[in-house]
Amino acid sequence: MRIRKYEDDDVTAILETWDNATRLAHPFLEEDFLEQERTNIPELYLPHAVTWVAEVEGEVVGFIALIGNEIGGLFVQPSHHRTGIGRALVDKVHATNGSLEVEVFCENSIGRRFYARYGFVEMAEKRHEPTGQKLLRLQYPIGPNVDSLDG
Repeated sequence: MRIRKYEDDDVTAILETWDNATRLAHPFLEEDFLEQERTNIPELYLPHAVTWVAEVEGEVVGFIALIGNEIGGLFVQPSHHRTGIGRALVDKVHATNGSLEVEVFCENSIGRRFYARYGFVEMAEKRHEPTGQKLLRLQYPIGPNVDSLDG
């Protein structure tokens, strides 16, 4: 596996990865919302994010997009779940950014399990206005001495 910076040519692979992972982790989201997000990824999110991709044998199989210290998206092809790719992507941005935050849907059991295993802790709960779903805001690491908790 290799992690590298996102390039414009990666957009098709990123959208495919996002689509496959989203449909698995977010079956509760409406199709209209998903269609809008598919448009927003290349037009709104990627231009404003620092994005890293994970490649296996030259194929993009996962990505992480960071805006400031917030993970805006972490998606791995379902065929590559539980292979360490998600952890490696979070490790990469944690090494360069330190403290991280992320919002995850309460109903996204896959994402919640991943972030809990990594060591993220819940900070707050709110409603996601576009969908009406509950969101959890998570942080890693947590505590007064953030630098000493390097994972």
